[in-house]
Amino acid sequence: MFRMTGPAGSLHLLEEEMAEHVIPTHAGMVYAYSARCPGKQRPNEDGAAVLPFEGGVLLVVADGLGGQPGADQASGLAIRALQRGFRVAAGGEHPRDTILSSLEAANQAILDLGIGAGTTIAVAELSGSKLRTYHVGDSIVMVIGASGEVRSVTTPHSPIGYAVAAGLLDEEQALRHPDRHIISNMVGSREMRVELGSPMDLVPTDSVLVASDGVTDNLRTGELIELVRGGTVERAGQHLIEACRARMDDLTPRGGAPSKPDDLTCLLYRGSSDFVGRPR
Repeated sequence: MFRMTGPAGSLHLLEEEMAEHVIPTHAGMVYAYSARCPGKQRPNEDGAAVLPFEGGVLLVVADGLGGQPGADQASGLAIRALQRGFRVAAGGEHPRDTILSSLEAANQAILDLGIGAGTTIAVAELSGSKLRTYHVGDSIVMVIGASGEVRSVTTPHSPIGYAVAAGLLDEEQALRHPDRHIISNMVGSREMRVELGSPMDLVPTDSVLVASDGVTDNLRTGELIELVRGGTVERAGQHLIEACRARMDDLTPRGGAPSKPDDLTCLLYRGSSDFVGRPR
């Protein structure tokens, strides 16, 4: 079920039918899950990795572009480029420089396939108690406090993502928009750009979610928050996945709830694995 490579805490979920694990890191725990779209025979086009480095860890989710050839290859190339970059760097340069150079290498490798493949990628760099985000496309990094506040969230690189950020669409309109699947930035494009977040301080009870759109297309933000903030990181992650899969399996969800079958991948980190909140 798993491909475990490298030192303890290094986990790769690539082209997996279904995988779930809890991984200790330098300062907390990560719940990891990846599964292919229900009822589909094609490979899981998502990839994920938990990559330790000196003084920190990377949480990575890549979502190969469905409908494009080689989507699973593209997400795998992006994950492996980061793994290779940190293995070569071996503490010799700043993590930011290694991440950016690795993503440039991944972009070129995908372009070299010559088949029009592409992938999104979202990276959370955890260095001590600091978090910095890097993303291309619409996979997200979200930081949720124990009281349910969204402390930080990446903006999807898509027309709909930008419209929501500008206040032109609300969440319900975005979840039902016919162009929701369109993105404006990807790894595998000559115009790729990597968006860097500003470094921020984490507290032990913060939850960091890195996820493909299999999560965000099936849960409203308020629902996601309540699922993530309650219980241990493992229980919170399991409740999140159960809710997403229930939505995917429900062809006529009640109350106009979102429902979009898709590959489903998330990494959920918390500096403390203790109970931090109770879903309302």
